[in-house]
Amino acid sequence: MKEILNHLFEHKTLTKAQAREVLVNIAGGKYNQSQISSFLTVYMMRSITVEELEGFRDALLALCHRVDLEAYNPIDLCGTGGDGKDTFNISTLSSFVVAANGVAVAKHGNYGVSSSCGSSNVLEALGINFTTDTDALERSIEKYNICFLHAPLFHPAMKSVGPIRKELGVKTFFNMLGPMVNPAFPKRQLVGVFSLELARMYGYLYQQTDTRYTILHTLDGYDEISLTSPFKVISDNKEALLDAAALGLPTLEHEQIKGGTDVATSAEIFVKVLKGEGTEAQTAVVSANAGMALQCARPELGVQDAVSIAKETLESGKAYHLFQSLVKDQKLIKV
Repeated sequence: MKEILNHLFEHKTLTKAQAREVLVNIAGGKYNQSQISSFLTVYMMRSITVEELEGFRDALLALCHRVDLEAYNPIDLCGTGGDGKDTFNISTLSSFVVAANGVAVAKHGNYGVSSSCGSSNVLEALGINFTTDTDALERSIEKYNICFLHAPLFHPAMKSVGPIRKELGVKTFFNMLGPMVNPAFPKRQLVGVFSLELARMYGYLYQQTDTRYTILHTLDGYDEISLTSPFKVISDNKEALLDAAALGLPTLEHEQIKGGTDVATSAEIFVKVLKGEGTEAQTAVVSANAGMALQCARPELGVQDAVSIAKETLESGKAYHLFQSLVKDQKLIKV
């Protein structure tokens, strides 16, 4: 690692092969915590290159505990996090809306690192069990069109990095990797990223795959559609700059979509929105993101139609009923 760090400190970059090797060595416990922390810090101070990002991604995918859900052709709705906006759990809520419309979802998620409550925090608090058991995951997606892939269980390579990321408490390049390393290797993905630069990189990397993808970035810094300003959409067949009006929705202020200050309040917001009892702003922002996911899965849908379907699903309580049934079926707490 000493040679790699000196190389980076001289403002040089890594090749794809070097990046892959470093991450494999991190996973293998070949470096100490100070070395890993220094390595992560480099990428907080300069932009990552496409080659480095690709090498890191390839290492994590090669090392992950793969789960075969290809028969269900699932979509994943996942953001990088790291935008510092502390919104409520929009992509996780959107996942239930999409599942309630008959589209299979393999939701990849993790505990919050740079935010107070990640998708895994809120789902665990509300009674969802995490597992790597393929039979259990298949039963969940078969019966409810949704299953959850808790990243630490599927990525042993993350074990040595997790505590360091938690202690640092800021975004690292692992945030950039999250959406790209779903262990189910889904062929449909809605991805939110925290910068336009990263959206471009993602677009380039996804072009090399056979994935149907939609990459989102709201220009005032959100890794999802926030409806607070125009947002960029980069997909396998188009690139566009849209705004709230294009979706038939109101423009929002940041304060209207803030999340809870802890897991308990985040879970309360989650349930209220899922019941169709959220504020107009909360319902709108979930409808926007779920609608874009529905359009990614069903390209024949117009964007406003997709958003309207998502909104109706949320307001009718259909998504909440699915969630409630899933929790009951796991014989855990009743929400």
